[in-house]
Amino acid sequence: MTQHEALTVAIIPARGGSKGVPRKNLRRVGGIPLIERAIKSAAAASAVDLVVVTTDDDEIAAISTASGARVIRRPAGLAGDTASSESALLHAIDELEAGGDLVGTVVFVQATSPFIPSAGIDKAVAHIQDDRFDSVLSAHETYGFLWRRDENGRAAAINHDAAHRPRRQDREPHYLETGAFYAFSAAGFRAAGHRFFGRIGIVEVPEQTAMEIDDEQQLAAASAVAGLIDQPGVIDVAAIVTDFDGVHTDDTVLIDSEGHEHVRVSREDGLGVSRLRRAGIPMLILSTETNTVVGARGQKLRVPVLQAIDDKAQALAEWAAEQNIALGDIAYLGNDVNDLDAMRSVGWPIAVADAHPLVRAQARVVLSRNGGDGAVRELIERVLSADRRR
Repeated sequence: MTQHEALTVAIIPARGGSKGVPRKNLRRVGGIPLIERAIKSAAAASAVDLVVVTTDDDEIAAISTASGARVIRRPAGLAGDTASSESALLHAIDELEAGGDLVGTVVFVQATSPFIPSAGIDKAVAHIQDDRFDSVLSAHETYGFLWRRDENGRAAAINHDAAHRPRRQDREPHYLETGAFYAFSAAGFRAAGHRFFGRIGIVEVPEQTAMEIDDEQQLAAASAVAGLIDQPGVIDVAAIVTDFDGVHTDDTVLIDSEGHEHVRVSREDGLGVSRLRRAGIPMLILSTETNTVVGARGQKLRVPVLQAIDDKAQALAEWAAEQNIALGDIAYLGNDVNDLDAMRSVGWPIAVADAHPLVRAQARVVLSRNGGDGAVRELIERVLSADRRR
């Protein structure tokens, strides 16, 4: 593409401040920061030439750059609570064109929608470029009966006759705006000054993708269903790091009359580790406890072990630096709350099936196997599946 060809640009406004959910754009759903989720969804749309994040925040800028987006620093005057999204979009378009990029179509993407369908973005861009519509919004079909309260607090029907309740199949559907994405021509947007102008079209998206995050309850709900909606089949990483108790074991301990501890492990896991080793993918076991059982199991698996680790995230970061592996390319498999900081630091936080609820909520993937019952093998097989696709 030459410099003078008009680009289709996805622009994601992402302020550092937020009152309802502090640091909202950096909060994680399915183990991934919301801003990163938005960037990846936009980049996965084949119609998008460039993904841009406009922000006033250093941390958001760093994550955005690492995720492949171009960052435009937003002036403080456009980053306050009263600043409109339109003002940020106009500023970003001005900055791009001042740098020599010609913007033809804009896709306005909101990071507060965690499940943005890339295929929907492609449909929206096609509507604009084929001149069917001037602006397009994402929405899902609804047959809900809507009501309002009048000045006396009494209910009044909006989209139906309260005296007659027709069957669903006899009703006209309505469309609820999701807020996930909008598309429009850059020239039309400049002229109108807002996102809805001219011939307005709708791109229907699945209702399950329509979640918006404006409070902590919505964030918790999105985290709870992320594994069902995302459903990543393979786990594409360069290394695996695991906890020991509750991951390689079922988190129970047998103590004999002399005080020696015995744990139950899975031979299946051992075979998986040997396959991982032959594939040349590094593995590390991190344990808070100091126990000869952990060392013995690591020696048996021929996997390095770090024990008595109070700060797993720091130990993990140091090991990754020594191995010259980016944290974003590491899967961390955990089961309990002392794994949370390490999980937050990597690109692929993974939980065993019987993990603590907070760990499951933090995970990008929740495995189908319990700790000590083949969970490590399950993770390894999914990593090796990704490796074979390269």
